[in-house]
Amino acid sequence: MFILENIWLILFFAWGLPLTFYRSKFRKIVYQTDSWTINIKPYFFKELKALLGNMYPDNMNYLKLRNFYRFYLIIYLLLFTSYLTFSQNNNMNEIKIGSTIPQFVLTDQNGTLFNINSVLGKKNLVIYFYPKDDSPGCTAQACSFQDQFEVFKEADAVIIGISGQSVESHKEFALKHRLTFTLLSDKGNKIRKIFGVPTNLFGLLPGRVTYIADKTGKVIYIFNSQMHATKHVDEALRNLKQSK
Repeated sequence: MFILENIWLILFFAWGLPLTFYRSKFRKIVYQTDSWTINIKPYFFKELKALLGNMYPDNMNYLKLRNFYRFYLIIYLLLFTSYLTFSQNNNMNEIKIGSTIPQFVLTDQNGTLFNINSVLGKKNLVIYFYPKDDSPGCTAQACSFQDQFEVFKEADAVIIGISGQSVESHKEFALKHRLTFTLLSDKGNKIRKIFGVPTNLFGLLPGRVTYIADKTGKVIYIFNSQMHATKHVDEALRNLKQSK
């Protein structure tokens, strides 16, 4: 399961190792140095000229490394293109503005089954997917939602946080930060995939996305930001007020 969920990251890493090796040796020839520091220096023009052209036609080592470098670079670019195509196809059925929130059942931080039908079509919904319990960004986001809990309640909105950690992890997270709203355990990220929540860093980092749905169950706004964790709260409140 781990291999399948991280297949692109594994492929990029596996193919990136020889690519990095041959590029390093190639740059040393091109820039005529034995120092490893050439690999971190921002010199590119001469490297590209040597890669695409025939800078040292009588140097067999240069010609061999150039061909290896070309080969691994082409395959790497093909992998990257395939990744982009695969990601785009995977997100064709993602939840968008105007979509209806799909039906699902997950376990909350108290070990109780939560059926989305219990609130779907009855309350405004703020469903946010976050990467991990108790990480700095996720803690700031959760605490910010908690600080505005009464404001969301006045807007007749239910806050639901979803991530892939266990029920026990959610329970500990909620107790530590005194979170009173619902946290759902999405083991295997099945619901995350149904929503089409994007990932970052080639699947290494789960996305942070908030979905706002009105009382008909229709999504009226989506906010996607990994870095601006607390802004999810501001955007949710702003759009709930505008929807009145």
